[in-house]
Amino acid sequence: MPNFEDFGLAQPITRALAEEKYVTPTPIQEQTIPLVLARRDVIGIAQTGTGKTAAFALPILHHLHTDPRRPERKNCRVLVLSPTRELSGQILDSFRAYGRHLRLSSALAIGGVPMGKQVRSLMNGVDILVATPGRLLDLVQSNALRLGDVEFLVLDEADRMLDMGFIHDIRRIVAKLPAKRQTLFFSATMPREIAQLADQMLRDPVKVAVTPPSSTVELVEQRIIHVDRASKPSILADVLKAETIDRALIFTRTKHGADKVVRGLAKAGITAEAIHGNKSQNQRERVLAAFRKGDVRTLVATDIAARGIDVDGISHVVNYDLPNIPETYVHRIGRTARAGATGIAISLCDGEERAFLRDIEKLIRAVIPATSRRSSGAQAGAPAHVADAPHDGRPRDGERHRPHGRAASEGDRGPRRRRRGGGSQKQPQTNAGPERNSGELASVAFLNRDAKARRENGRRPQR
Repeated sequence: MPNFEDFGLAQPITRALAEEKYVTPTPIQEQTIPLVLARRDVIGIAQTGTGKTAAFALPILHHLHTDPRRPERKNCRVLVLSPTRELSGQILDSFRAYGRHLRLSSALAIGGVPMGKQVRSLMNGVDILVATPGRLLDLVQSNALRLGDVEFLVLDEADRMLDMGFIHDIRRIVAKLPAKRQTLFFSATMPREIAQLADQMLRDPVKVAVTPPSSTVELVEQRIIHVDRASKPSILADVLKAETIDRALIFTRTKHGADKVVRGLAKAGITAEAIHGNKSQNQRERVLAAFRKGDVRTLVATDIAARGIDVDGISHVVNYDLPNIPETYVHRIGRTARAGATGIAISLCDGEERAFLRDIEKLIRAVIPATSRRSSGAQAGAPAHVADAPHDGRPRDGERHRPHGRAASEGDRGPRRRRRGGGSQKQPQTNAGPERNSGELASVAFLNRDAKARRENGRRPQR
């Protein structure tokens, strides 16, 4: 098995890696680093949490060290584009950590903060610039940044760029770059539009795929709980109380929905925080720092905000709302089971989301086990109904498929049908008691018995 010293990286870089106690590269690093060192364009297909940042940062730092020159005013030698503020900040932190013994300059260009400081940081030029597409174009249009000297272009999380509507911005940026450059293109999935973009941007690229496209993390135990829509808040609270949770990341479709879930959990005695686009940059950074330290163990997020969450120790991902783009499900559950750990992904699926579930199962080529199905007529102490059969994506009687559509932005509305009643019910803070909703307790009890049986028998969920 190779180690980082085998790549021939410059001594200041290997020294920094030793200080970080990094010895053995991940599969994406093992395959990508030699190609970047050989100055090849690369398409990297890898899920979140596989070590992509080091895969491109280490060889780029090596090239900058071995070819030292001062960047031109208002220019950068390396341009890294990422979809979110949080992810951009984490990428820059990685460059600075691995390059701590190199005399290189770097800057961050993201929205949500005043542009003046960013303009000043670019005045004399920088070696490395990490940016979100919108703010980068603002800087270019205000003549604070020029792109004529870019030697390395990195496009990270390209499929999320597509979901967020950044493709046109990326095309405008690429048109301003020199033709002679090295381009590194990373994506967790490769939908048709992203494949076309890669064909236009890269020259004779080498494709590196460490997992099959659109596959789910192997160590994630996936479950579906079929519920009626009004019961989601109370069942979510029961699941969180019943599971042994280190950190839980809960996904909602909208910003308003995230705040509503936090309020519902508070009524059930569960502390949670929300992160989404309506939060200020300082608020988002504060919440993320608390989540990383474990001061906050339950984080509710929209897909766009969660894209920048790179936190180890997430034991559970809960899809409060199923995503209407199946690739998004792959991104979501990839937030758990990192660094060889196991993880659990639980999805609450109501009748209007069955079409989304069908598309997800088609994408991952597997049926997600239905752990339990809540019955509104469950009696005290009675077990919840088990799903009738492995779900095949067809609606049951009385259910309707929701229409398909492109991914909604954070500001878009969720399902048009308004929720009737079903607000989060006040729950006692104890974990059990006869006064609690017995039907919901039965549902969660069955969930735990089912999971325990699988562990004892050594079975894994079908993939």
